[in-house]
Amino acid sequence: MPVSLAEQLTELIRREGAITFHDWMKAALYDPEHGYYQRTDRERWGREGDYRTSPERSQLFASTFARCFARLYEELGRPAQWTIVECGVGNGSFGRGLLQTLAEQFPATFAATKYVACEVSQDALRRVRERLVEYGERVQFSADLIRVDTGIYFSNELLDAFPVHRVVRNEQGLSELYVGVDSTGAFVWTTGPLSTPRLAEFCDAYSVELAQGQIIEINLGIDDWLARVATKLTNGFVITVDYGSETFELYDAARRPKGTLRAFSRHSFVDDVLVQPGEYDITSSVNWTQVRTVGEKLGLKVVDFKSQDKFLLQAGLLEQLEQQLSSAATDAEKASLTTGAREMILPGGMASSFQVLVQRKDV
Repeated sequence: MPVSLAEQLTELIRREGAITFHDWMKAALYDPEHGYYQRTDRERWGREGDYRTSPERSQLFASTFARCFARLYEELGRPAQWTIVECGVGNGSFGRGLLQTLAEQFPATFAATKYVACEVSQDALRRVRERLVEYGERVQFSADLIRVDTGIYFSNELLDAFPVHRVVRNEQGLSELYVGVDSTGAFVWTTGPLSTPRLAEFCDAYSVELAQGQIIEINLGIDDWLARVATKLTNGFVITVDYGSETFELYDAARRPKGTLRAFSRHSFVDDVLVQPGEYDITSSVNWTQVRTVGEKLGLKVVDFKSQDKFLLQAGLLEQLEQQLSSAATDAEKASLTTGAREMILPGGMASSFQVLVQRKDV
């Protein structure tokens, strides 16, 4: 009989002792066989799944970014070839909308474009291959970052899914939260020493002072990922879409005494993050101060940073809406477009709680 991920983690903890939450979350999301993002038997996206990202909510998300990318292509001097790498491709909605819009509205940009779907989930890559089959050799697939001489590294809701360390202040100072197993076999929180000196260095670097009993998440994977992207990209842009806050707000003890860690299943919050690893999405808010600071050190200069709704409006969402409405064949298509536009730009809507960061790396 197959051994579940929970059973595997339980056996590991009983044999070797409690593990960091970082390692537990990494297994829950990315275990090659049972990890949430690797499973082939679960519908993760859309109304029937656990969450809906912006590309699934409205085709205007991808088509407006296509307009943005076409403008950046001009800024880069209209190279004969350039590469758009999407990291964390989901179900392929963004890639399909992007390529379709470039082909129909920006043919010169499309002719120069190679699109690379970069995704660690083999299940997601399989779905994207099927969705983008019509674009043939213009599309490539990779499980790892590739070298880009000129182009764009794009991600949407990627950084928030990196495994995080959880740090707490107690009487002894800073400790880390680990995951153990109690006498009933249930996963439980426990504390231990910091698993890496990078955690204390992070708190010093960003002047993080925790209150007694306060818990925060530290996403060291952001530093590592940006360092790899900066090494791979020679000339172009890194565009990051996600939800988060600045350091001072993210680690405010009064507003977030227990951090921002949360889990989703069927569009609802999961009460206990440690129950049933591999069965639901786990996420935490991004520290934008960290992303910008690390990027600057790596030669990634901030070009733009604003809420997603304002970014899309500036990038031409309303113009894109008007153009797509004029070519919509049915009333249902028109209704879908206008509903999607409202979700993207209405005050207080989902898009207003997301941010878009554009960084530039020059030759």
